[in-house]
Amino acid sequence: MSSDPWGRVDETGTVYVRTAEGEKVVGSWQAGTPEEALAYFERKYEGLVVEIGLLEKRVKTTDLSAKDATAAIEHIRQQIDEHHAVGDLAALATRLDKLVETVDSRREERRAQKAKQTDEARSAKEKLVTEAEELAQSEQWRSAGERLRALVDTWKGLPRLDRKSDDELWHRFSHARSAFSKRRKAHFASLDAQREDARKTKERLVAEAESLSNSTDWGTTAARYRDLMTEWKAAGRAQREHEDDLWNRFRGAQDVFFAARGEVFAERDAEQTENLKLKEELATEAEKLLPVSDLKAARAAFRSLNERWEAIGHVPRDARPKVEGRMHTVERAIQEAEETEWRRTNPEARARAAGLTGQLQDAVEKLRKQIDAARAAGNDAKADKLSRELEGRQALLDQAMKGLEEFGG
Repeated sequence: MSSDPWGRVDETGTVYVRTAEGEKVVGSWQAGTPEEALAYFERKYEGLVVEIGLLEKRVKTTDLSAKDATAAIEHIRQQIDEHHAVGDLAALATRLDKLVETVDSRREERRAQKAKQTDEARSAKEKLVTEAEELAQSEQWRSAGERLRALVDTWKGLPRLDRKSDDELWHRFSHARSAFSKRRKAHFASLDAQREDARKTKERLVAEAESLSNSTDWGTTAARYRDLMTEWKAAGRAQREHEDDLWNRFRGAQDVFFAARGEVFAERDAEQTENLKLKEELATEAEKLLPVSDLKAARAAFRSLNERWEAIGHVPRDARPKVEGRMHTVERAIQEAEETEWRRTNPEARARAAGLTGQLQDAVEKLRKQIDAARAAGNDAKADKLSRELEGRQALLDQAMKGLEEFGG
């Protein structure tokens, strides 16, 4: 008979293992010595030790599921319970019990982690839905559309919730995206319609601009081109493929007109500059007629200068007031000389002046006699009053005599 601390072989070849409940039959060995029998079953024990060690490592270092770990534990426990090995089976059972505790703990951790992940996923999806619903009302079509696409990618990367919750949130999320897409589609449809209207309007403006490009009615046509530009700006933009071409035609027509007008105006400006020089020479010649000494000669000379003036034509607008003002000054001086001469030679005016002078002379003479009489009578107060009246009549008489002298005596 052979034995070791954990087992023995009796004389019949039966192998026993020692446990806390007593010896248990491991098996029967008839093929060799008792030592070889114990060694065989001890190797089976070592195999269980290795298997448990590997399982402990897998549980601690891999993502082995609790279900698979429990199945592996039960498989090893069954071998231990069936006593097919010689060794400290109680120690192996204890290690399995601790491993069960570890698996249960890991199960709870994973359950809690999963619950946390679910809550986080729910919160994340609710935030995605809220943002999507806000974006659904946006008119920032490009940036909002890009953001919604990014939200879809984010949604796909999140864990699923329970079917009911996930479906409800996805319905809201999908509805928000659809609402935005409908609004964007309606907006661009409206924009396309506006651009089509703008294209038609601008084609009409281009046609009119091109029809005016050869006009020589400079003022009216330039004003019409300004109106056409105002209408162009108010029309809005046409489709991109039409806008540049329409603008080039519209601008080109204007360029043709304004280039032709510019050439004409340049010639006109040169002509008007020469006209100004000629009129300044005439103004200088006219100013030599002042002061007027010979009215008839001055009048004839000015008439001749004025005829030459009118024949010259326009001068630059900004120079016109000054040069015309010089001629008007000479003209007014001649007119004033004419008025003075007319007053001097007018018989009716001379007669009226002479009559007024005679009346004033008679009144003065009469007042002098009345003063002398009053003083002779000793009435000085009356004489003084009459003297003051005489002063006023004398002043009028002096003025009338001066006016009469202007008529030649």
